[in-house]
Amino acid sequence: MKKIKNPGQQELIRELKKLAITEKVKLWKRIATELEKPTKNKRVVNISKLNKVTKDGDLIIVPGKVLSSGELTHKLTVSAYSFSETAEVKILKSGKVLSIRELMVQNPKAKGIKIIG
Repeated sequence: MKKIKNPGQQELIRELKKLAITEKVKLWKRIATELEKPTKNKRVVNISKLNKVTKDGDLIIVPGKVLSSGELTHKLTVSAYSFSETAEVKILKSGKVLSIRELMVQNPKAKGIKIIG
């Protein structure tokens, strides 16, 4: 596997793996594995897909980038490795945006989190 050059991403992956072990939650290990993939293989999700595959009040994580194509018609809490500026604004109109690190702190047991991608 290709070495990750971004030190912030390397640190996040280490934190995810550590949390997976300490909390015994496989979801965090899975997110770490997704983030280790080369950039061309990372997940990219548009808001239109989030709108189709979620329901009001869902807590979701995207182990990649969220883009702004489409409209969100219900409230979501979305965590992702990164967001386009426009996607973040659209989500914030009716919901909440979290970094993966913020989600780890708020929900270490990963209760109710759905992976989208």
